[in-house]
Amino acid sequence: MRFGLGVPTGTEGLMYPVPYADAEQAVRLAVEAERLGFDSVWGNDHVTTQAYVRAEFAEPPRYYDPFAYLSYVAALTERIRLATAIMVLPFRNPVVAAKQAATLDRLSGGRAVLGVGIGAYREEFTAMNPGVPINRGEHAAEALRALTALFTERRASFKGRWVNFEDVESSPKPVARLPILSGGNAPGSKTRAALYADGWLPACLTPQEAAKGLAEIRAQAEAAGRGPLPADFEVALQVAVCVAPTQEEAWRKFRASQLHTHMVSLSKTTLKDQGVADLAARNLIGTPQSVAERIEEYRAAGVNTLAGLLFAANTVEETLDAMTEFSEVIM
Repeated sequence: MRFGLGVPTGTEGLMYPVPYADAEQAVRLAVEAERLGFDSVWGNDHVTTQAYVRAEFAEPPRYYDPFAYLSYVAALTERIRLATAIMVLPFRNPVVAAKQAATLDRLSGGRAVLGVGIGAYREEFTAMNPGVPINRGEHAAEALRALTALFTERRASFKGRWVNFEDVESSPKPVARLPILSGGNAPGSKTRAALYADGWLPACLTPQEAAKGLAEIRAQAEAAGRGPLPADFEVALQVAVCVAPTQEEAWRKFRASQLHTHMVSLSKTTLKDQGVADLAARNLIGTPQSVAERIEEYRAAGVNTLAGLLFAANTVEETLDAMTEFSEVIM
């Protein structure tokens, strides 16, 4: 099992309060993650403040560009993988996204991982493109294929309903195959993982749900003629973490965090139909013993990376303390 940290490129007002981390603190978290033995850091992607966040906080959250942030982190680290969770596909022309990702991969010596998806908040796309219609699922399927072409072909062209470019020579290419993970829990995300991606990046699933989703992806891949999933197919589950001496204390601490508020909000979008009453079963919330047992259940279900771990803490110092304890006691 590999462990990755969710870094605050776009977490203020969502997973963490406003303010939470300035640029220097955000970078410090990534550097400390490598020192503590985490495998990867995962940065999310937001461009404007969501309506419910504006209603809750007087000041706007700071959203950092994930590619600029991860490139800076690349210069300060040596081995940690640098991932997006997720890069929102409708925000960028795939030609531009491919250039950003390949540049990060080259600067870091082949450490980039591209988690992609449609985005949790449609209102951000609407703010950028008022009056512009889009089917985000169809666009994502085209964009995934387009990114693969740009990463692998000398001269790439693509003609679709939502994505179009012609005779693009995008160089340099990634160092090797740059992994693309399909982010999301919805059926469309699993289909895109099965047909076009190198992995699946869901969030807040029980071990049973993760196993069921992976079985669906395997079946779709074989039915489409892609064959068995490769041995290095990555199942990178995003979950919250709150470890305490007792189950009751862990749940109480989690409920008091901004992270819990955020997950309740996602029950209307990313976590739709999953409910919020069983968040303890969908995350790592409990005693060191129960959390270790849950991690083993995830491993048995086919999860090989616990990606973008978000600690139930409301300050950077609290997060660093939680990271240290998790590294020493759990990892």
